[in-house]
Amino acid sequence: MQKVSSPSDVKRGRVLAHLAMLLFAALIAGSFSFGGLAARAMDTGVLTFLRYVATVFVMGFLAYGVSRQPFAWPKQAWRFLILGGLISFYMLTMFKALEFTSPVSTGAVFTLMPLMSAGFALLINRQKTRAAVLTSLVIAAAGAVWVIFRGDINAILAFDVGQGEMIYFTGVLAHAIYVPLIRTFDRGEHPVVFGFWVTVFATGFLALRAGPYLADVDYAAVSPLVWWSLAYLAVVTTAITFMLLQFASMRLPAPKVLAYGYLTPSFIILLEGVLGHGWVTLPVVAGALVTALGLAWMAALKD
Repeated sequence: MQKVSSPSDVKRGRVLAHLAMLLFAALIAGSFSFGGLAARAMDTGVLTFLRYVATVFVMGFLAYGVSRQPFAWPKQAWRFLILGGLISFYMLTMFKALEFTSPVSTGAVFTLMPLMSAGFALLINRQKTRAAVLTSLVIAAAGAVWVIFRGDINAILAFDVGQGEMIYFTGVLAHAIYVPLIRTFDRGEHPVVFGFWVTVFATGFLALRAGPYLADVDYAAVSPLVWWSLAYLAVVTTAITFMLLQFASMRLPAPKVLAYGYLTPSFIILLEGVLGHGWVTLPVVAGALVTALGLAWMAALKD
């Protein structure tokens, strides 16, 4: 007989889900410095492929630890084919877009994801987003854009949607579909086992892109710091953040889950200051506070 969760258990789960997504945003922010370092040392397609190969081993170890049984081909494997394809497409478009545009512009495109996810959640899961939640998302997005452009109104007005932004927009679209599909495709698997198969299929797609370039990299000449960065990307940014995303997606509506991505620019700014790379101006801090207030309001609203 299936155990029915009590209201207190549900409430506790939602609080933990919000905390998980706060940690998610902080860990993703930390990956920008390490990812930028690694990306300068090798082809981005190869880098992403190697990152996911390492993640497969990490997730496989964790999956075996929770299931305590040999791996068997998953039931309805087409689910993981779709999810792995969406994630790999998002990763590749992000790196491809950066060949044409700046991280600032791609960050502005990224802020569209929660609102897009709200639309897909309605279409896929019949999950309606209340007007108050949408309003809080818009407020949080406005603060995030202000932070991304460092409080420069002229930089915002001069934003020009070019080839890079359009490429990344297609990737953001794929990621926005991915989150509501997690709930739709859930068949009761443990989140770690579910995540393992998503990374396996994503790695297969990435191999198609990286294959022709794998032999061109002089691996012996790659700095140890790059390998440490790759390890951070594989273990922390991919494996751990995936489990956090999976945990939160089963307890919160998709727009609330992705809204925490708005905090990533603020965490990046904070990290850069702590590392001694300089602190931002007060107008930028004000934008970060607007985002935080928008998210706090959203978290307090009923799902």
